[in-house]
Amino acid sequence: MSTQASLRTQAERALRRQWFPVARSADLATPQSVTLLGERLVVWRTASGQAVVQDARCPHRGADFALGKVHGDSIACPYHGWQFAADGGKCSHIPSLEDQCKIPPNAAIHTYPVIERFAHVWTVLETPATELYDPAHWRELELDWLAATPLESPTGVAVAIENFRDVAHFPFVHEVSMGPSKQVVEALNVRREGLDVWMERKLDAGEGDWANDGDCLMQYHCGAPGFASITYHYERLGKRIVAGFPSPVAYDEVRIFWGVANERGYRGADLEECLRIEEMVYLEDMPVAATIRPREIDWDARAVEHSVPADLFTLNYRRAFREFIERAKPLAPVFPVDVKAAV
Repeated sequence: MSTQASLRTQAERALRRQWFPVARSADLATPQSVTLLGERLVVWRTASGQAVVQDARCPHRGADFALGKVHGDSIACPYHGWQFAADGGKCSHIPSLEDQCKIPPNAAIHTYPVIERFAHVWTVLETPATELYDPAHWRELELDWLAATPLESPTGVAVAIENFRDVAHFPFVHEVSMGPSKQVVEALNVRREGLDVWMERKLDAGEGDWANDGDCLMQYHCGAPGFASITYHYERLGKRIVAGFPSPVAYDEVRIFWGVANERGYRGADLEECLRIEEMVYLEDMPVAATIRPREIDWDARAVEHSVPADLFTLNYRRAFREFIERAKPLAPVFPVDVKAAV
């Protein structure tokens, strides 16, 4: 009998080794309560400006640190005021204890790695299988970011990403925001490099809210498992970006963090207006995406699906996701050699 775990199980395990956003940088004036793959976390900022992600449960009597207060470089539990350090998570102060030397030596909360990027705070639950997304084509750009209000969706990460960059649904879902568009999809120019999938497509300004911006080249980029972006190259305006980072609350439920960025000197709409237009698109997507079944990609191929050439990007993204699963597999344990047995 095979002991091979199902691909769904492998995918769930792999996601624990991936960086995901858990809060907007702008929201850390007070501690934030979040859930990542079923783990309750608190996200907060120290007085010195460091973003911190730790377990939300106080190991004293179980209260949630998201209701607590920040004291310098420590966070205090709202129940009894126990304080825990940002660096390493050890308990640093117990108000009810006269002699602070008697703090229980093992009193600590787990502290997770943190990176702030794209106006969001990112973390990873276990040893990361990959580095945090850092698209090479953005590195030479001076970008101003604006983080949007996160959206809740009863879908998995992969379903959310596929919805973001699918082009065949535009005439049916985005007729208001994009205006009428062709139903027949041209041959797509898609390439995959490991975990990254790319596609370039010309955008006809059409009659939607973007009509006044003129035509542009859209550069689609997805990084498996949870990064999707479009870089708009306008001939007369410059470059602007919309990017989405669905963060798994559970395996088949996400909180979609996303935002927009404009290149410094961009001559089109300001960030607030770009966000307003992109939000129209997202909000048109949400009711339809919520009906997709299964709620996450059926990696074990139990559900029937049929594909056509317009799905080329989707199929390449799924190959990239499968490669991510392989990269995230734990290394086989190394057992010590029994010298006598070997002889």
